Amino acid sequence: MDDLVIRDADVVDGSGEPSYRADVVVDGGRIVSVVKEAAASGCLRPRAARELDAEGLVLSPGFIDMHAHSDLALLADPDHSAKAAQGVTLEVLGQDGLSYAPVDDRTREEVRRAITGWNGPGDDVDPDWRSVGEYLDRLDHGFGGRGIAVNAACLVPQGTVRALVVGWEDRRATAGELDRMRELVAEGLEQGAMGLSSGLTYTPGMYADDAELTELCRVVARYDGYYCPHHRSYGAGALQAYADVVELTRTAGCALHLAHATLNFGVNRGRAPELLALLDDALDAGADITLDTYPYTPGCTTLAALLPSWAGEGGPEAVLARLADEGTAERIRYDLEVTGADGCHGVPVEWDTIEVSGVADPALAAYTGRTVAESARRAGEKPWGVARRLLLRDRLGTTVLQHVGHEENVRAIMRHRVHTGGSDGILRGSRPHPRAYGTFPHYLGHYVRESGVLSLEECVAHLTARPAARLRLPDRGRIREGHRADLVLFDPVTVAAGSTYDNPRTLPTGIPHVLVDGRFVIEDGRRTDVLAGRAVRRTPAP
Repeated sequence: MDDLVIRDADVVDGSGEPSYRADVVVDGGRIVSVVKEAAASGCLRPRAARELDAEGLVLSPGFIDMHAHSDLALLADPDHSAKAAQGVTLEVLGQDGLSYAPVDDRTREEVRRAITGWNGPGDDVDPDWRSVGEYLDRLDHGFGGRGIAVNAACLVPQGTVRALVVGWEDRRATAGELDRMRELVAEGLEQGAMGLSSGLTYTPGMYADDAELTELCRVVARYDGYYCPHHRSYGAGALQAYADVVELTRTAGCALHLAHATLNFGVNRGRAPELLALLDDALDAGADITLDTYPYTPGCTTLAALLPSWAGEGGPEAVLARLADEGTAERIRYDLEVTGADGCHGVPVEWDTIEVSGVADPALAAYTGRTVAESARRAGEKPWGVARRLLLRDRLGTTVLQHVGHEENVRAIMRHRVHTGGSDGILRGSRPHPRAYGTFPHYLGHYVRESGVLSLEECVAHLTARPAARLRLPDRGRIREGHRADLVLFDPVTVAAGSTYDNPRTLPTGIPHVLVDGRFVIEDGRRTDVLAGRAVRRTPAP
């Protein structure tokens, strides 16, 4: 007999087509049959060693998180309920141009310091890899050699590549350096990366000009990968930044996936239709473009990321030295508060929108949950004094929420024909953004059931088949015979995000079962000890 039959499920298969009642049989990690309307047809119903009654539940493909920051968490935390409990069965790592491969001994430490605010210090993980392929191999072995909680794919991080070859200097790459960066990108793609990411408001990736990025994207195009930029502005220059990456990838002949495609700050209120018109024009002209968003208005990053790019030149220690110098710190403040730093998207910072969500130093925990402006009022000082002290004492490890988004933009963009879901979830800190624990049930509960922004079938397609197509994964993202049995069973009446801004680590409700490779990682609403996840590598172009 087969391993498992999921009986009488309301199947939403990822296609966007209407749901149907079916028995779905799983064996050997794959879907082996889908018997529609089995109970009503009078046909011989499939049997298996185990039967699961799915009456009243929706069965969908596992959700694909197109923008995750679980690069170390998947190795350090075998439970990983933050994602598994949401129904996420595949995450895409290596985002925003900064991750942990490819590195050497120097850049491993520099990158670790630079993104402590995203992934923690990494003290509980032995970084025994240097290349992208070795990192993917490490994910295959996972915790204690037993695998990881959910599957993971990765991107080659352009900022890390630049740090390895050029360093943290704000200058053009030499011809030889550009050749070496091309080689590293090609090696990462050959070893299984899905594409290339950039963080063009983060150092050192932001020091690359468009000509350099175009050359790297030509490499990505040869491997049928995609370019995933966190582009140069989500604020004052956002629409131009979107237009620039569309043109860049058109010139390179490369597919484009826009990371956390939002329009934030007051200058962009209500401007989503302009962005969508830009994308529609490019799509109609034959461009290959997708995007991801999270279903919330605040953003999340590190406090250090708001600094002007010139302050980041030379790496983390150089940043701290500039902050410690009174004259240089005043220049930084002026750029932040008056000019509008490029790290803050060209918009003068509003400290009452910057909420501290996590600190690396526990002695600074009192700052969490408050805006910088609020902490300044309590201390009777100016906001920059608080921000500077945090940056220095926390050695750039502070994470923040930026309350700068607009609901009308969020809703308009999530309706678009090339939209996919991405949590952009930072899992560390005492008060992380609730998107880390709630993105996918929030789509289903709030934006489908409560608000009707998307139909259930549309939403599931956005979270499953559409991202699988972007990743060139032909056997994932649909409920079809022969496809991988990465599956989610949820109650459409009760599914909801439990996480809130006050209680961000609360798990969702209404998702009783999640299967990775045909094995239950969530069963009856509880995390099992199954570690069925593995590295998912790029499928070579035919």
